[in-house]
Amino acid sequence: MKDATVDSGPIAPRRGRPPVSDRDRRRQRLDISRQAVRLFAAQGVAATSGEQIARAAGVSERTLWRYFAGKENCAEPLLTQSIEAFRTVLRAWPAGLGLTEHLRAAYRPTPDALSGGDTEAVLTVIRMTHDEPALRAAYLVLRERAEETFTEVLAERAGTAADLPDIRMRAATISAVLKVATDDLARAVAREGVTPEVLRAHREQLADALGRVARGL
Repeated sequence: MKDATVDSGPIAPRRGRPPVSDRDRRRQRLDISRQAVRLFAAQGVAATSGEQIARAAGVSERTLWRYFAGKENCAEPLLTQSIEAFRTVLRAWPAGLGLTEHLRAAYRPTPDALSGGDTEAVLTVIRMTHDEPALRAAYLVLRERAEETFTEVLAERAGTAADLPDIRMRAATISAVLKVATDDLARAVAREGVTPEVLRAHREQLADALGRVARGL
């Protein structure tokens, strides 16, 4: 005797929102970061709530907390832009060219894809790290992670192991120089705005200092 079968008909399409791509997720995180930094700058971190940030970014609070552990962490995508711009250029350092010359030709403080407003926002939040301990903590963690890239690039350049003290100390020095130069840039932009002259002075300061750090590799 045959088993009876039931024809359930065509399978209904799955309901609900389509999955968010990594690209869309990064874009949304950056949009939230822009709004958070705008609010932080206007009223301070303590006076800014997650609800305000979510409303300004046009997302739910649930989405906000899915992306960020705390409201201070909302600044991380913009802070990362500055650090990633330098890491990208350092990774592209060609053989046979000094680091000073390479930075003068290739370095920009934020990725070219960002607007001038984004550049100002990045530098605004960097200035705020001096007065907002939670923002400073997030910023320093991001910089510490970036040192791994500096170590790898220097070790490859020198043809030696990445765990040698000389390589690690040079990487830490690069991180410190980058922080000081970026702090100076943030203060200059607060006074004069994002001008070609200000950006050029920053690039020269960084290129000269880091050329000395890399000398001898």
